[in-house]
Amino acid sequence: MSIRIGQIVPSSNITMETEIPALLKARELIAPERFTFHSARMRMKHVTKEELSSMDANSDRCALELSDAKVDVMGYACLVAIMSMGLGYHRQSQERLTGVVRGNGSDGAVVNSAGALIEALTAMKAKKIAVVAPYMKPLAQMVFDYIAAEGFEVVDSRALEIQDNLAVAAHDTANLPGIIASMDVADADVIVLSACVQMPSLQAVQTVEALTGKPVVTAAIATTWQMLNALNLSTRVPGGGALLSGAY
Repeated sequence: MSIRIGQIVPSSNITMETEIPALLKARELIAPERFTFHSARMRMKHVTKEELSSMDANSDRCALELSDAKVDVMGYACLVAIMSMGLGYHRQSQERLTGVVRGNGSDGAVVNSAGALIEALTAMKAKKIAVVAPYMKPLAQMVFDYIAAEGFEVVDSRALEIQDNLAVAAHDTANLPGIIASMDVADADVIVLSACVQMPSLQAVQTVEALTGKPVVTAAIATTWQMLNALNLSTRVPGGGALLSGAY
């Protein structure tokens, strides 16, 4: 059984097309489904409110293009673009893009990384979380406030203040355990190791879980989980941390 995975990505994003395929290819080792990957791009080079708003306006076009390919599920892969558009916007975006897809005669599911992270934290019964984000502080605060407005207490956070989106992708994953070690995560139920689908984090997830004894999730892992849920497939993925252990 071959399943088509669509991704709506910023033009400068190079991480979602590596981490989500890596997770789903790992799943192929233990499950019969096979996946192919298809993307549509929206122009964005710098992670600023202005560029994010302009980019979001192109998400409808991308959803339409991917629905031409009859993908089985598509994920809008830019968490901060959604969260910077106003509280609760992930629901509006999902509803609007689903309408675009249905209007083109496709029954493919639509998810987005912002909603996926919220749904994942809910499924994990998190109340208190610690969050790492690469954004400049004003945008990072929008993300922290958005998550808090969904009912979670952010007990500690880090904004790495990287504005160029390719520089976000170039951030060394090996730095993440040290960043977490510098934070107060004692009261956190869940650690959000990367609240950004562009900042690589997958290779550090199991290390941080082992070092902290806490479940760890990332935007890419949450998006993969949400895609599998939308497809009514098992969410067990080797190397995907607590969320993709199959328990959720």
